[in-house]
Amino acid sequence: MMTSHRLALISSLLTGAAISSFAFHLPTTTTCRQPSLTNNNHNHHHHHQQRSQSVTLHQYPISITENAPRDTITLTDWAINYGIGLGDTFQLTAAQQDDAIHDDVYTITSQPIAPSTPILSIPSNVILTGSMARQELGSQTFGAEDSLLLSDHQPFYLFLKVLTEYELGDQSPWYYWLNSLPRYYSNGASMTDFCFGCLPPYAAGLALAEKKRYKQYVEALSNISFLSEESKQSEEETKWAFNVVFTRYMELPGGDVALVPMADYLNHGAEPNVDISYDEEGNCYVYSMTEVGAGEPLVFSYGDSTNPSNLLARYGFLDESSEATFCKYVIENPTFEMFNLGYPNSMYFYNDGGISNEVWDVLLYELLKVSPEEQQHFYQAHMSGDEGTKASYHDQYFAQTYKSITSHVDYILNELDELGIGLETQIAQGQDKKRHPRLPLIMRHNEFVKGTFDNVRQNLDNMMPDILSLCVCLCNKNTIQGTSLEEQQQAFYQAHMSGDEATKQYYHDEYFPQTLAVLQTHVDYLVNELDDLSESSWRKTFRKDQHRHPRLPL
Repeated sequence: MMTSHRLALISSLLTGAAISSFAFHLPTTTTCRQPSLTNNNHNHHHHHQQRSQSVTLHQYPISITENAPRDTITLTDWAINYGIGLGDTFQLTAAQQDDAIHDDVYTITSQPIAPSTPILSIPSNVILTGSMARQELGSQTFGAEDSLLLSDHQPFYLFLKVLTEYELGDQSPWYYWLNSLPRYYSNGASMTDFCFGCLPPYAAGLALAEKKRYKQYVEALSNISFLSEESKQSEEETKWAFNVVFTRYMELPGGDVALVPMADYLNHGAEPNVDISYDEEGNCYVYSMTEVGAGEPLVFSYGDSTNPSNLLARYGFLDESSEATFCKYVIENPTFEMFNLGYPNSMYFYNDGGISNEVWDVLLYELLKVSPEEQQHFYQAHMSGDEGTKASYHDQYFAQTYKSITSHVDYILNELDELGIGLETQIAQGQDKKRHPRLPLIMRHNEFVKGTFDNVRQNLDNMMPDILSLCVCLCNKNTIQGTSLEEQQQAFYQAHMSGDEATKQYYHDEYFPQTLAVLQTHVDYLVNELDDLSESSWRKTFRKDQHRHPRLPL
């Protein structure tokens, strides 16, 4: 909700009053044409009726090949002509991306600004929404909607709207904005089979899901009559339109989705410094939330910053600013209880090697499925805030939970190591970034994830002495017939010395899960150490220095 001060400020802006704190540039002279946006829905519906019979592309279409230049020069003039308010400090700038060919264009502030400084105002008639597109495009889209089998169709209507405006060429009111947008993308929909093979399983699955959604959208176009067959059959056009929508749309308060010109140039940040809001008429406003220094990017959150793999798959960039990342532990068909325990949104591995409590909770709950009564008791303790009971279960099954986490971390690290070796081989064979321009970004993603998991593995290794002592001390939590830890320990030792195998067997049976977990953890630790030695020291040294180290084979 906006304050009365902001509403008054906005009202004055839209009526053209002079406001010293919100000084927008006024339109002067410009080379941009200004097709009317008035009654735009009606006019475009008329276009669709005509084009469903005969499709004619206009004289100046937008070039969307991956290496085509973006025209951001005339974008500001276009924005001013269409009533978009640009704050005095608003500035577009560019930075080179990983492929060293394509620039990332984003917003910065040209001067230091204080909190609540106006950045942008975008009138509703410039904003493209899914509901508006559905109403405009009409019943001709219903067959495509039914074929999608998706619960949320709003992004699909934006996809159709972008293709529609693209076909209008320079006759589209949004021509100059569309012509400023990226042609090259690195998200899942743009990746190749080679790219998918370079990602670890979780990230590859997310990227493939984006590719699948793109293919569903393209298949649904067969039910659309008002687009040309050329556009519907063009992978270049359909993929570009899909990427425009899924890398730039914003979710509106009422559940709709929207493409908001100029606001879509705000980059992602784990710690946003701007706020985006809408009034009852659908106008959009961007204000600063914090102090921002001159030259600093203006950013808001695109989504969960603790899941860089998801941001890579959806948007095509890597966010390395977050202090934590999703632990990549995937459960098929998770239950309602698991979501309440924190799966997956709170299951973090921290960059310093820390592990969130939710990781321990979810994995313990999953381990307790062999004992439904204990599982339910643990869950009820969680829901009621009974931390004492939860701690008791965590102590009792710490070794098993530890082993489950360690096995998962080792699995991911092994996958990343194998991918790293494979990528080095591909590069050695000439599969470099010229042929696969997304490769540097994918390699950075893998190294970022690996760095976090390496730190977590080191943290787990440091826990080893605690596990050994805890498994012995568990007797304090489960005293047998009222005996103490020392009494049980002494009884076991006396049974061993006297040859009382029955008593020894009793203790082994009672604490078999804990003893087994300690042994398995120890073996896994040594195997991991040997794997690391084999892959790093031996392989590299043997390749380079076999003659200098004759004892190495032995």
